[in-house]
Amino acid sequence: MSVEDDDLRAAVASGVISEAQAAALTNLADVRRGVREATAQIEEPFELFRGFNEIFIVVGLIILYGGWLAFSGLQIFDIFSDDPVSTNLIVYGLISLVVTIGLTGYFTLKRRMIAPSILLSMIFLASSYQTAAGFVVGFTPGEYSTPLIMTGFAFFTLLAYWYWCRIPFVMLLMALNVFAFFTFLFIVDDNSAPDLADLFLLSNEGPFAVITFVLGLVGFAIAMRFDMSDPHRVTRRSVNGFWLHVIAAPAIVNTIALTLFESGRAVDQAILLAFLILMAVVALIIDRRSFLISGVGYVVALSVTVMEGGAALAVLLLGLILILLGANWERFRSTILNILPPFPGKSKLPPWNQISGDAA
Repeated sequence: MSVEDDDLRAAVASGVISEAQAAALTNLADVRRGVREATAQIEEPFELFRGFNEIFIVVGLIILYGGWLAFSGLQIFDIFSDDPVSTNLIVYGLISLVVTIGLTGYFTLKRRMIAPSILLSMIFLASSYQTAAGFVVGFTPGEYSTPLIMTGFAFFTLLAYWYWCRIPFVMLLMALNVFAFFTFLFIVDDNSAPDLADLFLLSNEGPFAVITFVLGLVGFAIAMRFDMSDPHRVTRRSVNGFWLHVIAAPAIVNTIALTLFESGRAVDQAILLAFLILMAVVALIIDRRSFLISGVGYVVALSVTVMEGGAALAVLLLGLILILLGANWERFRSTILNILPPFPGKSKLPPWNQISGDAA
């Protein structure tokens, strides 16, 4: 009789063992089997729902919340009206928060449903915005200071919400709120709203692209902390890391790649190509495909710009490479990690099929 990953996930879900204990048991089992030489292919876990019943419940929640917004008069937008009513905003916002917490307790903590948990976390965020808007009405906030207060308040309520229910998707919402908070913070100082290019082009005036890049690095570091605490990806820690990578990868790749691409100089385009290759290697090493996906569009754009008449062939070859990479992801990853010398944190990466006898 053997205990499989699904058994460990069920044990964690039922509270028999903790996530840390599940990760430690899996690591110990692999060590006893001869470290990781015989490790099977490990797919990057991603799950939005487990059955159509979850979709059914999601539809019901959407209708329920839509009816509530209609009943309460869409009070979340009252902050921007000529005569906002602070009491309405606070009362309806707090009711939404309490009801959402109650539904989360049932669908997330008791039923362990994925799709309803994701939707409830978004409803919780909207309710936090509405509640915060009610508190700042009396202070006659400015055009940009109101969103600043709302995003700051929402971050801390989301943080408390995550500590309670541990929904991994909340990590993505918290990251977005941090990004929005710092963006609005500098808008207040500069009194000028950035456009989309300002958020990613380091060559543009203003601190917004630097903010995007720095926050991307911070998000990546936190994501890797989650990943390295659960290298076998049997608990929600790795799922927390997944959602942070979804935000961090575009922030890092887009800022550097778009800046190099927009310059139009041949040397910068060569650096861009080298950077994208480096990101592909990083994606393989940490076993996260988000960095690779973030750079694909730039490879296509670079092919069209540089190769002109040969762009169609270049895009065709790119598609073929991606298919081959996806089909042989573990083989390529194993080759790279076996070539690389030992480095800090290598033993905490997701396991790979080793040719040598060194511990991964």
